[in-house]
Amino acid sequence: MIISASRRTDIPSYYSEWFFNRIKEGFVYVRNPMNYHQISKISLSTEVVDGIVFWTKNPAPMIERLGELDEYTYYFQFTLNSYGTDIETNVPSKNDIVIPAFQKLSSQIGKERVVWRYDPILFNEKYTMDYHIKYFQLLADKLSDYTEKCTVSFLDFYKNTQRNIAPLGIIPPSPGQVEEIMGIFSTIAKEHGIYVDTCAEEVDLEKFGIGHARCIDKERFERIGNYQLDVEKDKNQRSICGCMASIDIGTYNTCKNGCLYCYANYSQKTVSSNSRQHNPVSPLLFGSVSEDDVIKPRLVRSCIECQTSLFGEE
Repeated sequence: MIISASRRTDIPSYYSEWFFNRIKEGFVYVRNPMNYHQISKISLSTEVVDGIVFWTKNPAPMIERLGELDEYTYYFQFTLNSYGTDIETNVPSKNDIVIPAFQKLSSQIGKERVVWRYDPILFNEKYTMDYHIKYFQLLADKLSDYTEKCTVSFLDFYKNTQRNIAPLGIIPPSPGQVEEIMGIFSTIAKEHGIYVDTCAEEVDLEKFGIGHARCIDKERFERIGNYQLDVEKDKNQRSICGCMASIDIGTYNTCKNGCLYCYANYSQKTVSSNSRQHNPVSPLLFGSVSEDDVIKPRLVRSCIECQTSLFGEE
């Protein structure tokens, strides 16, 4: 089993104490997003957890405690964009906090375990193609010694984010603009020894040496963990998503980064309300178990293949 922590919220930045408490107790409760009173109890034992993917814009709060995860295989999807607080309203200073955190994290755990994400790309009067190219170059200069790969995507227009992004005056890119900026990104990345791929984008950019990403990546886990996994593609994601199956332990409407483009937050009012209900010692990310809730253990297993397949011996 692979744990995703989390596409729905920034656990490293805001809920790392809760996460380490869950690791210590060996399980987590996760509410069904489609059925509030249905709760899954998910084991976090090393006997069934084959790996963890962290998704974050600022892992600084958990870096000093990563030694507590020595028995787990994990890596980070680290989003580091060029936007200011007009779009990423609560993300701390890139120069003072986020970039140093990226560099420190990579130095501590290895650059193969820190994937740089420059996504989503959006265009308006301020954030032009020239702007993105300039700052992608600047970020590549600072991150080239600390990552192997950069994953890029373009803004998807979700129904539940239309209200938040409406004031931004976003201009959808043409296919030609997508090819132009990605061709330039590829050149910059190659000069810095960084491989570029795209997340859930249908466009074919192979002529630039750009492939399609697998953000929850079987091959990366196998390389980091020195094992082989028997795991399928995630059927709950879009068909163009290359991720393998995982269990997400986050909750929608709990991320406090305040990114206007985020699909995981429908309402800042709800985020504030949920955040006030967070208890770092609770099995749930927010709130508590009520008498109307039904808790069921989720059946999970390790997907690591036997040593025979890995070493070719009985």
